[in-house]
Amino acid sequence: MNLARIRLPFSMLLSLAGLAVAAGLHAQQSAPQEQQPQVRTGTSSGVEVETRFRNLLATHEYFRIADELDQLPPQQAQVYRGVLANRNNDAKTSIELLEPLVEKVAASGDAAQEMLVRRTLAEDYLREGELAKAAKAYQALDARMGSKMTAEERDEIELPLKLLPLAAENPAMTVEPSVPFTMQVNRNPLGVTDVPVFVDAHPHRWMLDPTAPFNLIARSVAHEVGLKVSDQSATIHTLTGKPIVVHVTVIPRITIGGRLELRNMTAFVFEDKDYYFPDSKFQVQGVLGFPAVSALGSLTISEDATIAVHPGKELDAEAKNAGGARFFLDGDRLIVAVGPTGNERMVAVDASGQQSYMTSRYFNEHVRSFTGKPELFRVPGSDRYPPQPAYTAETVPLVVGGTVVPAHFLQVITQPIGDAAIDDVYGVLGVDVLDQLHSYTFDYRTMRFRVQNRE
Repeated sequence: MNLARIRLPFSMLLSLAGLAVAAGLHAQQSAPQEQQPQVRTGTSSGVEVETRFRNLLATHEYFRIADELDQLPPQQAQVYRGVLANRNNDAKTSIELLEPLVEKVAASGDAAQEMLVRRTLAEDYLREGELAKAAKAYQALDARMGSKMTAEERDEIELPLKLLPLAAENPAMTVEPSVPFTMQVNRNPLGVTDVPVFVDAHPHRWMLDPTAPFNLIARSVAHEVGLKVSDQSATIHTLTGKPIVVHVTVIPRITIGGRLELRNMTAFVFEDKDYYFPDSKFQVQGVLGFPAVSALGSLTISEDATIAVHPGKELDAEAKNAGGARFFLDGDRLIVAVGPTGNERMVAVDASGQQSYMTSRYFNEHVRSFTGKPELFRVPGSDRYPPQPAYTAETVPLVVGGTVVPAHFLQVITQPIGDAAIDDVYGVLGVDVLDQLHSYTFDYRTMRFRVQNRE
C-alpha cells in the first residue's frame, strides 16, 4: 500500500474487484495471437529448464508451471509446488513443502532459488498469523539475500522486515464464528470505500485493503479506545512515500459490519498527520488489511453500496459450483487469470487504481488491431517513468469466468516501461471498469472472482 503511487487503502477492495473485473481479459480482437513457446522435452539441460520455469513464474504462468512440473528434478518440483500453493493462498501446504528445503537450497549455492524459497516461506508465515516465525524469516531473508536484491525488491519487503519485530510477541488473532451478513458501505472523500467497524464498542469507519499485509490504526483512535501503544517503533517510507514512524498495538476486540468479531488483532499505529489529506480534509481512521479481510471469506460488492459477507471456510453447494475466474496472490499483488479456459492471460489488480490499461504484452498479441500514430500516456502511479506511446482501444471484451464485460476506451501501451510489475502482466485493472457492474465477488475460500452485469 504505497500512497506515493496513489495506492489509497481500500480502493483495494473496490479496486480489487474492479481490477478483477477486467479479470477476464478476452483473447479475441481481430489480430491473430502469438503462439506460446512450445515445450521441448528431452533436449534441454537442467539449467535451461530451471531458467524457463523462473521466467514462467516471473510472468505468472501458474497453470503452465503446474502442467509441466514433471520436467523438473524432485527437489526443484517440490519448490515450485510450494510456490504454487503460496500463490493459491494455501500457506499451510506451502510451508509443509518448503520448510524441509531451506537448508538444502541454501547449501546448493543457487541464490535465485534460495531467495524464492525464503521469501515465499516468510509470506506463508505472515498469512498464517505466525508473526514471530515471519519476523525471523524476513530477517534471515535480508541477512542472506539483501545484498543481492534490487531496490524494488528491498522496498517490497520493507514493511514486514521492519514492522514484524515489533509484533513478534503479540498473541495470535482469532475469529469468532459468524453467519453470513450484509453491511452498508460508503465512499469517503478519496473515492475509496469505507466499512463500519466497532473497536471495543467505539464506532468508526475504516478502509478495506485486501492487498495490505497489515492492519493500521490512527494514534487518535488508539488513544480514544484506550489501547496500549508500544514504546518501540520503526521508521518506514514505502507506506506513504516519505519516512514515517510506526508503533504497534493489539486490539482486544474489533467487530466488522456489526457482526464479524475478531479478537487480539494486531494493528500498526500511524500518526494522524501521516494519513491526513488536506485537500479533502479527510483523516484515515484505520485500514483493514489482509489479516482481517481474509477472515471475511467471501465478499460480494453490489451497486447499491452493500457488501455481502460469507465468513468462514466452509462452502455450501452454491459456492462450490459458482465458477468464476481464478485469482492468485503474489506478495501484495492480486493476479487474475482472464479469458477462455486454456487460453488465460494474467492481469494485475491495482488495489487503488482509478484507471485500467493494457500493457505491451497485450499489444504484441493484438498489434494488427491498432493503426495510426500512438499518443503519449502516463502510466498511473509510475511518475518515475516518462509518458509512454499508447493507443486507445474502443472496446476490450473482458471475460470473467464466462461472463463478458465490455470495457471501453482502455489505453494500450506499445512497449515495456521497465517495471516488471507492469511489463510481466497483460494489463492493470482499476475501479473504472467496476462501476459498470451490478455486483462482483471475491471469494478467498475458492480463490475465484465473479461478476454480474447490470440487466
